[in-house]
This record gives sequence, C-alpha cells and structure tokens, in this order.
Amino acid sequence: MRKLFIILGIISAVLAVLLALLPLSNLAFIPAAIAFICGFIAFVMSNKSGTSKKTVVLIFLLTIIALSFASYKAVFTETKVGNTEELQEKEKASEEEAIEELEGLDLEDIDIE
Repeated sequence: MRKLFIILGIISAVLAVLLALLPLSNLAFIPAAIAFICGFIAFVMSNKSGTSKKTVVLIFLLTIIALSFASYKAVFTETKVGNTEELQEKEKASEEEAIEELEGLDLEDIDIE
C-alpha cells in the first residue's frame, strides 16, 4: 500500500511540475495537492513500518517546486488582451455582406407548399 501511494505521489508531483512550467500553470495546483496528500499518507506509513523516507521527501520536494512555479506565474504573469477593434470591424463587415446577400435573393419565385 505504501508503494502505491509513493508511485501515485511521484506521478502526480512530476505532472504538477510539468503543468507549472507550461502556460497552463493554474492547472498545476490540482496534481500538486494530490501529490501532497499521497506523500503525506506514504510518510505516515513509512513512520509506522520504519522504512526509508527518501522517496517521500522527493515527492514533497517536487510538489514544493511545482507549487512555487505555479504561484509565481499566477502572481506575476499578466494576461494581455489583443486588439478587439479589428475583430469588431471584421464582424460588422461580414454582417453587412451577409445582409447584402440576403437582400439580393429573389424569394418570390419559390413555391412553398
């Protein structure tokens, strides 16, 4: 059971580090929390059985690294909005073109029965 929590903790911690380094850094908090919980359970089981705690320390270290990267990016990264005026102009132009096409249709010749 201890090995299962160690494996889950390592996988979650590595995933958290990878997500923290990618632009999706806000998603890194979820696997970091899972890694922390699995690491804590593995730590308690290691204390009861008296086995080595080196891998559990690795889980906590990777989790702390992931949380620090994700927190840094969440605090210091600005989201910039692009030029929306161009998009609005293109939208108006396409709407006008659609209206012109609809006005150009001859609907009187169509028999609906």
